[in-house]
Amino acid sequence: MKQEGSSAEESRARQDVLTVCRLMHEKNFIAATDGNVSVRLDDDRVLATPAGVHKGLMKAEDLIVTDRQGRTLEGRGSPTSEMPLHLAVYEVRPDVRAVIHAHPPVATAFSIAGVPLDQCVIPEVVFIFGSIPTTEYATPSTPEGAAVIRRYIPKCDALILARHGTVTVGEDVMQAYCKLETLEHAARITLAARQLGRVQTLPPEEVKKLVQARKRSGLPGRVYPCRADGPDTPIKKPRARGAK
Repeated sequence: MKQEGSSAEESRARQDVLTVCRLMHEKNFIAATDGNVSVRLDDDRVLATPAGVHKGLMKAEDLIVTDRQGRTLEGRGSPTSEMPLHLAVYEVRPDVRAVIHAHPPVATAFSIAGVPLDQCVIPEVVFIFGSIPTTEYATPSTPEGAAVIRRYIPKCDALILARHGTVTVGEDVMQAYCKLETLEHAARITLAARQLGRVQTLPPEEVKKLVQARKRSGLPGRVYPCRADGPDTPIKKPRARGAK
């Protein structure tokens, strides 16, 4: 049942979903009918992208409203086949109001190559996410995907589904989208660094500073600890002038 005064909020949510879907397509985070987006409208209803519709060409009336079990309440089509994944997020993360599942090429390629993105490397990523974990493989559009999400999403706001793209969450859909951009940007930087040489991790004391700065900032969301160990060497701090 719609809550009183929710119509204006729902209209804004619909427009925000359309904006995000177009951005995802323009930036090649999705192709054709790939990807899906949802927004939790209230305790009982979820706004979601439909199955089989090109996200870059979608209209507001194409969006579907479901209940918390994924049953269609409003809309002509069927909700995305990944709806169980979205509902699993809302089930375990009451603070989350939006979920984006996309297929950004570089981040997805890292998972196919078996290379994790969970090292302490990029300060902005450590500050925002802690790190970006990669899940075990789960067959797309099956209950396996929701099961994997339940294991990881309580501890993070962004993750890579092995061979199957990414999931990012937020207090609203634009926040979830910004995390998607940050995730793929981090993957591109890491790829370039690997092509140039070894990826050098941040020193533990610098990671600690970033973690403390995040706590002071009051930034919402969950932080997945980054991995300082691994085959790559840490960044050497510059010597003070005159030091021997």
